Amino acid sequence: MSAPVSPRPTACLALADGSLFYGMGFGATGQTVAELCFNTAMTGYQEIMTDPSYAGQIVTFTFPHIGNVGTNPEDDETADPVAAGMIVKWMPTGPSSWRNVQPISDWLAARGRIAMGGVDTRRLTRAIRQQGAPHVALAHNPEGIFDIEALVNAARGFAGLEGMDLAKDVTCAQSYRWNEMRWAWPDGYPTQTAAVHKVVAIDYGAKRNILRCLASAGCDVTVLPASATYEDVMAHQPDGVFLSNGPGDPAATGSYAVPMIREVLDKTDLPVFGICLGHQMLALALGGQTIKMSHGHHGANHPVKDNDTGKVEITSMNHGFAVDAQTLPEGVVETHVSLFDGSNCGIRLAGRPVWSVQHHPEASPGPQDSYYLFERFAAAMAERAKSPA
Repeated sequence: MSAPVSPRPTACLALADGSLFYGMGFGATGQTVAELCFNTAMTGYQEIMTDPSYAGQIVTFTFPHIGNVGTNPEDDETADPVAAGMIVKWMPTGPSSWRNVQPISDWLAARGRIAMGGVDTRRLTRAIRQQGAPHVALAHNPEGIFDIEALVNAARGFAGLEGMDLAKDVTCAQSYRWNEMRWAWPDGYPTQTAAVHKVVAIDYGAKRNILRCLASAGCDVTVLPASATYEDVMAHQPDGVFLSNGPGDPAATGSYAVPMIREVLDKTDLPVFGICLGHQMLALALGGQTIKMSHGHHGANHPVKDNDTGKVEITSMNHGFAVDAQTLPEGVVETHVSLFDGSNCGIRLAGRPVWSVQHHPEASPGPQDSYYLFERFAAAMAERAKSPA
């Protein structure tokens, strides 16, 4: 009896160093180029693919069961996937969740995102860890025909994320109000009807669940584009300013974002809270610098130590750049550090209600250990409101 014939690979991943990985394509057909990263989260693939912080990146999932619960509109972090593509070990099986609305392959195809399964993701992840996040080209052709030389050249031609301002590509086009709160059984997302703090949130690529957490903490949220000026912010007479997550090189986005933040810090006593790219924007505004990491932090199991309390929190992370703690000026305190590699994960301005963290306290996906930071932000605004003018 002859052995079964293996199906011809219909997808190919080419690294800039010439390495090739073959597998079975699903989702959209065509070709895309990006930086390749890996994510260790066991849940939340839809939230990851729609997180604007993944702009310009293809995500390799280390957990093999990706796509098996399908997709649904409630789990989107923005209107459409932002990550350029998806690499998984096993091809997704049929959806097995009562919440499923659309199988992952159809969901990706409808949104123009390429995916590849049947890949040795352990080998690929080791390559990323050893060599740093590579530039890659991913192609899906149902006929299995690929121009390998062209793919490798496309990977080598990718400009990379250093120097790229991607926040401008994912920010909102105009301001809007947000009043949707965190998901609660059995009714889904309730509406905030009793907000007590007016917050301006700067959208560098904000996740919906961050905005929901702000609303759940009692905030009346107005979202402004990344290019918002000091005058734009103050026109809303906010009680606090929030700086969101986002993609790309913080130094590039900082060219227009940092002047606004410095004016807020210099001219007001407003509480300021930043997350991820917002953390890096605040650090730059305070005189620090940022650096490109080898392969970044992407996952939902990252231990972070709070230097003020000694408490260790398990956090969700997604960043390829980091604040260089060695460049923080006097008066800026390092509050959190990664227990994986010692990199900076938080700062605060001494004597002021101004702070930020590199990790994601809203999680989605991930643990809720750091949610209290939203409540701390609300408490700082409440304390300021009690102070005499």
